Formats: sequence, structure tokens, C-alpha cells
Amino acid sequence: MGLTLWRSNQLLRQEVDAAYDRALAGALRAIDLNVSTASGGLAVEQPFVLLEFFELTTNARVYFRVATEDGLAEIGSPFLPLPAEPLRTGEPRFYYAMHEDTPVRVAALARPATPPLPNNPTTRIVLQVAESVGTREIFLRQLLRRSIERDLIGIAMSVVLLIVGVVVALRPLTRLQRELEARAADDLRPIDDTGVPTEVRPLVAAVNRHMARYADMARAQRQFLDDASHQLRTPLSVLRTQVDYALREHDMAEVHRALQAMHEGLDRAVRMVNQMLALARARDASLTLQSWVRETVDLSALACEVVRLQLPQARSKRLDLGVEAPDNGPLIHGCEWMLREAVANLLDNAIRYTPEGGSITVAVRSHSGCVWIEIEDQGPGMTPHDITLAGTRFRRGTAGKALPGAGLGLAIVHTIAQAHGARLELRNRTDGRTGLVAALVFSLGGPAHSES
Repeated sequence: MGLTLWRSNQLLRQEVDAAYDRALAGALRAIDLNVSTASGGLAVEQPFVLLEFFELTTNARVYFRVATEDGLAEIGSPFLPLPAEPLRTGEPRFYYAMHEDTPVRVAALARPATPPLPNNPTTRIVLQVAESVGTREIFLRQLLRRSIERDLIGIAMSVVLLIVGVVVALRPLTRLQRELEARAADDLRPIDDTGVPTEVRPLVAAVNRHMARYADMARAQRQFLDDASHQLRTPLSVLRTQVDYALREHDMAEVHRALQAMHEGLDRAVRMVNQMLALARARDASLTLQSWVRETVDLSALACEVVRLQLPQARSKRLDLGVEAPDNGPLIHGCEWMLREAVANLLDNAIRYTPEGGSITVAVRSHSGCVWIEIEDQGPGMTPHDITLAGTRFRRGTAGKALPGAGLGLAIVHTIAQAHGARLELRNRTDGRTGLVAALVFSLGGPAHSES
């Protein structure tokens, strides 16, 4: 508004000056028509009637001056100031000045003397008409006041419209606020964006996505707690019973057998807890993909490392454990510890189910836009129904009913495969031997982008 008023003042002053200067120019031209040098001197015929009429028209004091340029002849108000720059012949000049302590607006014109004056034939005649600026300043202030009033009305209307617009636009957000404050602490349903302004919908969508991720994490945590409480209850109860039995026994042989059974039970419980923690960790990582440390993983090196770590377990069963992998194996981008956990679980299952003296092969291959790491064993294999349900938590196949375990190994592998955009493939061997082939297959265009 300040800039507008300043600009309005400049424009209005120019317009007022232009209007008043036209009257000054008319008076200047009228005086010019009444100036004569025919008598050999400078003469003006009756300018006072003209000036009185001009004063009545402008409602201001009027001054005039007619003089030769050299100042030897002068008629009218003396000391009426000339402009700072020289006058051009025939071009009127308008300017502000001070005359007798009164601010005035002056119109000045220089023209040749016609006929020339005998004593100075080259001199020009300078005509000046001035009026006090009080009237035009009053008029200018009135125009400015009206302009300010108009601007204030416009600003007031804009403020009212802005307030109404903000209230109307924020009403859906106020509704969302009340809805969210009224929700229970565990209510993570998506926010309804009906009626929400278009500019706010991306924010609501982002909040909904965040709430969905949080709900998935909360669901995974509840599932872990449910699984832990359900699966640990039985082994802990068995251990308590065995401890009570050992405390009551006086035969050291029976006590030793009870302690041995407790040791085996603790091993199973520790393995089950480790697998449950691995499953929970894999699920958390898959739900928060942005927290991954993306690495370039060499599948050949990964396979060799897992085989080396589990070689003692294979040797205890006299298993022939080998690796078939190229020296410069295929590279994928993923989370190394998760992939190592998946391969370790597949190899652990192969070692558990392969009978003593059998063989297991860990192979890394690539073909037709895919890379995979597969583990081939000589175990009993899986029925088609078990293959269909593979990856279900705490479910064990027909072949594993008589072996210790928690049924979490394939669930861990399945979760890690999903997190990497890969797939878990299970199939029975087709070379005439019993056994299972378990493979993690990665697509070249998937999240775990591969390189050869």
C-alpha cells in the first residue's frame, strides 16, 4: 500500500500539473499576443484584465513578467526567477520556484522580438506567468485522500475475502484434527481425504503411507511377541519339569540323563529363539527398506563363506559338502547379512535332512536375465502340498516331523527373498535320486539389481 500511495502521488502530481499547466500556457500565449515592439520599445497592452480573469479561474495569486533577455527592459513582477537551464526559442518551460517567499509554478517562453529592437536587434523577449501553488496542492491532497480511501476499501475487502478463504480452506484440516484426536492410540486406519484441499492431499497420502508402515511394524512386533510366548512356553515347561525331576533324583546316572535331556532342550530353545529373532529382524528390515545399507554382494564369495562356516556341522555327519561357483561370481545389490542368513538357513536345512554319508552341492549360476544360488541335497524331499505351503511360520513338512526344529527356516528365507524382490523356488530332484533343490532366484531388473 505504501508503494502504491507513493506511485499514486507521483502520477497524480503529474496529472494535476498537466491540467493546471494548460491554463498557464493559455495565459502565457494571451500575454504573448499582447506584447509589441513596433514602437521601438517593449510594450504590453492591458494584461491586468487577463490576469484578473486568470486569478478568478485558478483561485490563486498570479504574477507575470515580460522582459528582454538582457534585462534592460522589464514589465510586470520583478525578480520572477528564470529556470535553471536556458530557454529554447519558442518552447514553453514549466517549473517550480520561490517568489517573495511564496512557492509558485512558472510558465516561461523565449521568442525573438518582432520587429527587432533598434538598440539590440538580436535579443529575445522572455515571457513569464506564475501562479501560487496553494490551490493545486489542496486539489492534489483531495485526490490523494480519495485514492487512499479507495485503496483502504480494497485492502479491507481483500482481508475479509482472505480470512473467509482461509477459514473455508482449513475447515477440512480442522475436521482431520478432531478425527485424529478422537482416535484410540492403536487406531492406525488411513485418514479419509474426502473434502481435503488438493494441495493437502499429498501430505495426507504421505501420512497414510507412514501410518501403514508403522502398522506393519506394530503387527510384526505383536506377531513376534505372540510367537515367542506361544513357542517358548512348552520348552520352558519341559525344562522346569526336568529340573524338578533332577532335584528329586538321588541316582547320579538318572541326574546325568536328566541334565543331558535339559542340554538338548536348551539347544533346541536357543536355536528356536535365534531363528525367531532372525525372522523378526528380516521382517523389520523389509518394512523399512530405506534403513538398508545397500551393498554390492558377490554371490560366489557369499556361498563359499556360508559353506566354510557350516563345514564342521556337515563333517559331523560325514557329508560331502561342495561349492560350484565361478571365481568372478555374479554381483547383486542388497543387504549382505540378510542374504547370508537366507543361504545359511537353506544350507542348515539341507544338512539336517541329508542322511549321513550323503552329499550337498551349493551352486551359483546365471542365465536368461536371472542369477540364482541353489542348494541341492539328498534328503527325503518335499511333497507338492508341503512345497505349496513352504514359508509358513512354525509349519514343518512331512519329512521333518521326526526331526528337531521350529519350522522357521523357510519362513526366514521367504521373508528375505521378498525384501530383495527375489523368489524362493523349491523342487524335488529329477535325476532319479531323492533330494530337494532350494534356490534363491534374483531378477536382473529387480530391487536387488544384478551385475555380471
